[in-house]
Parts: sequence; C-alpha cells; structure tokens
Amino acid sequence: MHTCERIEDIILRHSKRGMDILSENMDYDCCHEAARLILSWDKGNVFLTTGFYANDCAETDGPAGTVVLAKALQTLGYHPVIITDKYCKGFFEIEELDIIYMPVMAGIDFVEQTIGKYNPVGMISIERCGRNADNDYANMKGISIKEYTAKTDLFFEAAAGKISTIGIGDGGNEIGMGNAANLISEKIGLVPCIVCVDCLVIATVSNWGAYGVATYLGLITGRRLMAGFEEIKAYISKTVGIGSVDGVLGERIEGVDGFGMDTEKEIVDALCTVHRHFN
Repeated sequence: MHTCERIEDIILRHSKRGMDILSENMDYDCCHEAARLILSWDKGNVFLTTGFYANDCAETDGPAGTVVLAKALQTLGYHPVIITDKYCKGFFEIEELDIIYMPVMAGIDFVEQTIGKYNPVGMISIERCGRNADNDYANMKGISIKEYTAKTDLFFEAAAGKISTIGIGDGGNEIGMGNAANLISEKIGLVPCIVCVDCLVIATVSNWGAYGVATYLGLITGRRLMAGFEEIKAYISKTVGIGSVDGVLGERIEGVDGFGMDTEKEIVDALCTVHRHFN
C-alpha cells in the first residue's frame, strides 16, 4: 500500500465526527501535500497557531501535535513561532519554543505588525477555531467562544496569495475548513469555518493529523521526525497539570477528544511503524 495512504488510514481511525466522510470526497493525499509544501519553503520563521478554548483553558488536542511539528521543523532548519492566546499560557515554555500571545481583542493591526516583524515563510494551524459562516467562533456544540478566542485566523486571511498556509482539523470549525465548507454543511450539518488554506489536513484528532505530517516529513527526508509515545504522553501530562482538559469530556485527564492514552499509543506506534518500514 502507498505510504501516504497508510498514514491517512491511521490518522482517520476511530472517526466519530465525519472526517472519514470528508476524506472520501477529497481527492488528494493531504499529509503528503502538506509535507511537500513545507519542504518547499525557504528556511525561516514558520507561524504555528493552536489552542482551542474549553473550560477556562485550552484543550489537550492541538498543543501536542503543534510541539511535535514544531520540533520537526526545528530539526529541518526552520524556526517555529507559536501564536496562541492566554489560555495556553505555559504550554510551550516547557518546550522552550518561541511564543507570541495574541490578545483576544487584537485585530488586523496586530496581525500586520507581527507578519512584518517576522516575515514568515509559512503558516500552520493545528486545531484552532476559525470564523464561521455566522461570523462567530463556536465549539462543536455550536456554543460561541468568541469572547475567549484570539483571532489568529486573521493571519491566514492576511496570508492568502502571499504566504502558503496549512490547516489541520478534525471537526469542521477549525482554520482551514473553509476549503471544505460546502461539504461540511452538506455531509456533517455543522456551521463550518470559512477560513481557507492552501492545504487542508483532516484527521479524527487534530494531534494525529500533525503527527501524520511529521511522519511524512521524516519519510521524505529520511530523518526520524515523529516523536515516540512516551514523549507525547509526558507532554500531554504536563499540560493537564497546567490546566488543560479533554475537549470532549471537559475534564482534566490524560486524554484527547474522548480517547484515552491507549488509543493515543495505538496511533503513535502505528505511525512510527510506518516510518521504520519505509526507511
């Protein structure tokens, strides 16, 4: 079986929210395309945004995938810069990554100034809420979280046609899902995010999508860029200690989107097996 197909099969396991349905209507290899796009960028600053508000903190889905991808980028010679809001406070300092905290009330002036200062070569969103067709920012229950969500999607709108962008999501309300907005409305019945990207990666859990891209970067470059399960578990445990919650259960537990660490291990081990098999 083709390497990319295997990776995409893995990250779409246990699908509960319709991403498997979307994948049947998307005629490209998203992890492969995302990895190829990243490797086409000049070595420079890469913006990564994550952090989905839930119960006065950010949920566990997003930050772990962001850290894995950020470290892969570092190994490849890029300089990752995390853009998030105060609900992820402390999540990335523990990994000694550069962070920009965007105020919830900040707008396009903040975005333009930040882009001008850093001149990013690319932007990646991993599980970050984006503006929807109702001009709102809503969670999977349709509840507005606008007052708790910095508008990092403005970076992606400002980048359109100028800086290449990647979005990774698992539900339909994340940055990048504008690429499949009509399908999401039709097949899933959710008010979709309308912010588009150059390459959309879909997965059952957004962390898994980021892991898939990191795995594919490793396959292409012949380097081990995907983290192992123990490293990922330790990171998730640290964020839960800070206050992060499982976004589906709303509880401060070592789980992601309703899946326990046993399922996380299954996915991570499967991706690492793909890498070993093809290198």
